[in-house]
Amino acid sequence: MKSRLLRFLLPFIAIVPICTSAGIIQRGDYLQREDVRAFINKMHQEHGVSVQRLESIIAQARQQTRVLELIAKPAEGKPWRDYRPIFVNEKRIAAGVAFWNDNEKLLENAESRFGVPPEIITAIIGVETFYGTRMGGFPVLDSLATLGFDYPPRSKFFSKELEQFILFTLEENMDPFSLKGSYAGAMGMGQFMPSSYRQYAVDFDRDGQRDLFNNSADAIGSVANYFARHKWRQGDKIATRAQVKGSKYRKLKANERKPRYTLKQLAAAGVTPVSRLSGNEKLSFLALDGNKGKEFWLGHHNFFVITQYNHSVKYALAVYELSEAIKARRNNAH
Repeated sequence: MKSRLLRFLLPFIAIVPICTSAGIIQRGDYLQREDVRAFINKMHQEHGVSVQRLESIIAQARQQTRVLELIAKPAEGKPWRDYRPIFVNEKRIAAGVAFWNDNEKLLENAESRFGVPPEIITAIIGVETFYGTRMGGFPVLDSLATLGFDYPPRSKFFSKELEQFILFTLEENMDPFSLKGSYAGAMGMGQFMPSSYRQYAVDFDRDGQRDLFNNSADAIGSVANYFARHKWRQGDKIATRAQVKGSKYRKLKANERKPRYTLKQLAAAGVTPVSRLSGNEKLSFLALDGNKGKEFWLGHHNFFVITQYNHSVKYALAVYELSEAIKARRNNAH
């Protein structure tokens, strides 16, 4: 794998201006804004990166109208009956089996080191990027600048991710202008945000670089490390189907990420697991709109861990169901 050299002093390139509700932003325009100057000065003071270097990077950023459109309509806004088929379908299951077979040894090593099963690692990469084949076509610098400076609802979060992205490219010796990802700035096969890339990515094959874009070993190891660092419990359950009786269950707080109810509390509300559960662990209660009406689930601790990767309970359930389908298909083939 060849190292990608960082190009800090690219010449300014004229482009056609883009008109949006936030104004006309073309390359170089961000440097004229007071909030951007404050961002540069803050990075310089806190991290010691030269102002000239920061200017040379941010000068190349331009606002992406499509990014602002997409963040207003995330897939997680769809009902479960429409969301599930996007990720749990024949093509993704078959491709997941192939990915597992192609990377069997790496997945085994990851499970041995981090305690995260192959089907979960595979399903995460499958949901995020269809096993590394759809990693996104948005320039990460543009996406993070757009959301950090021109999307007020979450500007604090995304400006922090822009800061992390710049630091990441310096540390990993990567070109900030060529890296592409999702509209939200997520990168690589596992779609790590820059802060997660810096904190959780690992050089799993020990070749000297943490490359989640082109290196399956690093992507697999990094996803496993992320889950281990968020306290994945090896061998524990993830989600259990439930059934309800009466109407008391409607008083429960449904679709929260963090487990809050004991089996006793759920039973008092008319909620019981379809399969036998025991113990005093707390569970989350899910009530989702399925193809045949409401679907009820109980989320265990490991379900909560999946929501640490993406805060949507629909995302976590899709990962779980895809992982189970991949594992079953692969077991049947052996």
